[in-house]
Amino acid sequence: MKPHRIARSGRVAATLGLILAAGLLVACRSHAPAADGPADSTAVTFPEASKASLKEGIYPDIADLRRFAPGMSKRQLYTLLGTPHFNEGMWGVREWNYLFNFRTAQGAEYFTCQFQVRFDNKGIAQGGYWKPESCAAVLDPPRPPPPPAPAPLPEQPLRLAADALFGFDSAVLSASGQQAVQGVLAQVREASQVQSIQVVGYTDRIGSAAYNQTLSQRRAEAVRMALVQGGVSAASISAEGRGAAEPLVQCDQRNRRELIACLAPNRRVQIAGVARSH
Repeated sequence: MKPHRIARSGRVAATLGLILAAGLLVACRSHAPAADGPADSTAVTFPEASKASLKEGIYPDIADLRRFAPGMSKRQLYTLLGTPHFNEGMWGVREWNYLFNFRTAQGAEYFTCQFQVRFDNKGIAQGGYWKPESCAAVLDPPRPPPPPAPAPLPEQPLRLAADALFGFDSAVLSASGQQAVQGVLAQVREASQVQSIQVVGYTDRIGSAAYNQTLSQRRAEAVRMALVQGGVSAASISAEGRGAAEPLVQCDQRNRRELIACLAPNRRVQIAGVARSH
């Protein structure tokens, strides 16, 4: 072969070699994963749900889902969420896709969400994404139940018989009187959160009006103090004596003992809730 033909053949071979090398380089780059760093969340796309290997989806443990966080490895994600539900390929996989079902408040009804985890080229999770985005709300912590509404006092006043609270002609609570006040204390304490409490003392008509007024006031104060000592706010509870006013019964017995017995309902201490003005 002549020398110029040999040189020409060498140049052709070199050119073909460069073309093949360039082609191989292009082919490698087309399949290579992107550079390190988080996936571009603005370009998140989801596969069609109908292409899932488990088309009916699964019901995940929401507590496990809440434990997901960027920085987890694929091995950790596999342990936490299980096998992806779509054919993601074998090498250079940058995303895992799941099909999750969640029960509604109706119990038997459910809705389905797609969840995608995106990885960098080292297999480290960079973020999790939902379709539809509203599905992210399933990870919100459950709302605490509202506190129970304070129980208001009944519309009718609570009536405590004075004879069961105090000794004869006394404004000092007896042992049985203390127990009677304790019996209504919880209800009054609850009501005091939303209402002011009024304690009103009454006597019967026996005796002078001035004496009865003073006695009824002292007895109302004694009940008020017992309630305050039991936890009712002192600022929310007042005491008032009304003597023999507003009798519940009328009696005309001539025998004093019978008259005192008949007038017993009038001797009382009433506890009532008063709505606060706004």
